[in-house]
This record gives sequence, C-alpha cells and structure tokens, in this order.
Amino acid sequence: MAATAAYSAFFSVANLALESGAKMASKAGVVGASSLNACRIKPKSSASSKGLNVKLNAQAPSKINGTPVVGLSSGFEGVKIDEETSYHSPRTFINQIPDWSMLLAAITTVFLAAEKQWMMLDSKPRRPDMLIDTFGLGQTVEDGLVFRQNFFIRSYEIGVDRTASIETLMNHLQETALNHAKSTGLVGDGFGSTSEMCKRNLIWVVARMQVVVHRYPTWGDVVQVDTWVCPSGKNGMRRDWLFRDCTTGETLMRASSIWVMMNKETRKLSKMPDEVRTEIRCHLRDKPPVIDEDGRKLPKLDDNTAEYIRKGLTPRWSDLDVNRHVNNVKYIGWILESAPSSILETHELYCMTLEYRRECGRDDVLQSLGSVAGASVGELLNSGNVECHHMLRLEDGSEGVRARTEWRPKN
Repeated sequence: MAATAAYSAFFSVANLALESGAKMASKAGVVGASSLNACRIKPKSSASSKGLNVKLNAQAPSKINGTPVVGLSSGFEGVKIDEETSYHSPRTFINQIPDWSMLLAAITTVFLAAEKQWMMLDSKPRRPDMLIDTFGLGQTVEDGLVFRQNFFIRSYEIGVDRTASIETLMNHLQETALNHAKSTGLVGDGFGSTSEMCKRNLIWVVARMQVVVHRYPTWGDVVQVDTWVCPSGKNGMRRDWLFRDCTTGETLMRASSIWVMMNKETRKLSKMPDEVRTEIRCHLRDKPPVIDEDGRKLPKLDDNTAEYIRKGLTPRWSDLDVNRHVNNVKYIGWILESAPSSILETHELYCMTLEYRRECGRDDVLQSLGSVAGASVGELLNSGNVECHHMLRLEDGSEGVRARTEWRPKN
C-alpha cells in the first residue's frame, strides 16, 4: 500500500513536469521558427528526429499607438511552418540536476501511507485508564506520587515452567524503585541516595520484604509496575509495588518492603537526619500497605533443626552492586538452594517473607539452611500448600537472612 502510493505520487508529478516542459518547448519552437523565417533563414528539417509539429499564422498589427504601420504586415502575413522541427535544450549542469521536489513528495507520501497503516494495525481498543509506556521509560502518575513502568518478559527471563522466575520479578521491583528515585530529581551520587544522604555517606538498605504472587507472567507478556513510598516509623521508609498485566489489568504480584539507612563507611545503621526527612517528605504517600504485615516470627535454624543444608555459597563479582555488597535479589536464589527438588518440581512459590539481618560482602562464604514445616519429604506429592523456613548463615555463625516461603501445587 505504501509503495503503490509512493509510485503514483512520484510519476504523477513527473508527468505534470513533462507536460509543462512540452508546452514551453512548443512556445519556444514557434518563436524560434518565426524569427528564422523573418530573417530568411531556413531551419534544417530532420526526418529522423521526432519533433513537434508547429503551425503558425502570425499577423503584425496595422497600427502602433495610432500610427499606421507600412510594409510590416506583408512580411508576416501568411507565414506557415509545416516542417517537422526538433527542439533540444542545451545540456548544461543545471539541466542535469534531478528535481528534488519530486523525490521529497514521494518520500512524504511513503511516510504518510506507512503511518496510516500503522494506525490501522494499532487501533485495538484500550482501557482509558491504561498508561501507554511505549519505550518502557516510565513516568509518574496520580499527582506525581506513583511511578509507573512497563516491562516485556523476555525469553531469557523465564524458567523450565515457561514463566518468569521470581528473581526476574524481584529485579523489576528494584529497577522501578531506582527509576522512581531518579525521576524525582533527588538522587545524588549514590545508588538511590539523595543529595543530603550523599553528604553524610548514607545509603538505603532493605530490612524486610514481603511478596505475594498471584500469577507468574509468561514470555512475551507486558507487565505494568506501579511503585510508591510511604513513611514507616521514625527512621524508616516503606516502599510498595503492584504488578499488573498491561493488557487485562489483572493483578499479578504485590510486594511491600521496609528500608532503613546505613552508613557507607562504618557499615552500621543510622538514624534519618532531619535534612533527609525534609527532602523526601513531599514524595511520601499516605496509604496502607498492599500486603497486610505477617506478624509471625521467623524461626532460627541451626544444624539440628535444618533438614537441608547447602554449603560453600560464595558471591561472584557480578553479584555486587555499586554499594559493594551483594544485591538483595541474589539472596533469594541462595535461599531456594535449600529447597528440596521435590517441591520445586511439583509446587510453585507464591508467598515469601524475608528479613535481612546482615549484608554480605565479596569474600564471605555462606550456608543455606532449610526445613519443611508440617510435612515430610515423602508426603509432599500428596499435600496441598507447603511452608518452608530458610536461613542464610555466614561461616562465622552470624545470620544473613531469615525467610519463610509458601508453595502451592502447580496447575
């Protein structure tokens, strides 16, 4: 369609140009022939050339400004040119330059036709409240207090079940949180830290995280992620996320987290300075958490209470973030290392609670401890939902993370 429109536009302009050129050549041939005849110079006729047939009956005026003109009319009366004449314009550099206006008209027509076709293909009805984030850059909505961003689920983000992994979803949580902080203009030199925090060598660290997965997206799905921040106590901040299917609006996942400040030099927790509180106050939202807080205590595991232990877990260089500690998403992968394979094959993770107790550095070596609550391994295939307890422990015995995971049978 676009090519046909371009062809017709291009050659219609070209035909107009040829017709106008023929008319000008005809006029020039008449004038040239009459001038030659008037001067009694006979032009040579060329039988082989396909010229223009021109006939002329020219009469000179009998009076000019009221004064009779004598002898002039007889020189032009009855003058006829019946010979086949050929007119060729001289070949110059200017004549050989292409007509760029015709090319520009053709290009414009192609783009207009392509745009029309694209609009026809993209004319599917959409919900009026759905924000179209074409390039996945994200933007703020709801008076600038909510940050919204779309993500495509790519082939390398899915697992053996053909659905996005929990690590993929957690990475999208972190990405939207940092992009939200960046969009507010508060980010200084740090990784999500404000200008006042950078002056005091303060960084944000996550202390607690709760996640509920309603349905895992699949390859090719587009998910829409909303995130916002709320106050939490005197020195903390709560960040919530809401995952939805961009096409249907179905809720896919909800997550809520508590963040506190840590000194980058001493690696100890710090109170929130008043200057930082003033910076972020206008960006805080007064809204209840998207997940009701699970007040159940996370049990501590040891060699006697743990049913599964995975030793020798070491962080790679790529597991560190710009704050030089292990990214919080990496802990989830280590936690799942202690889950029995029978659960991974027959169940899917749908609820998770994590308590981060100590950061992990480049040279640390960890152990992943796990136990199944209320069922033995042999009963897992016939059981419904399964609850597991986990703990990441450093070699010196200190706790890194405590966690609870809940699993449901796969469809």
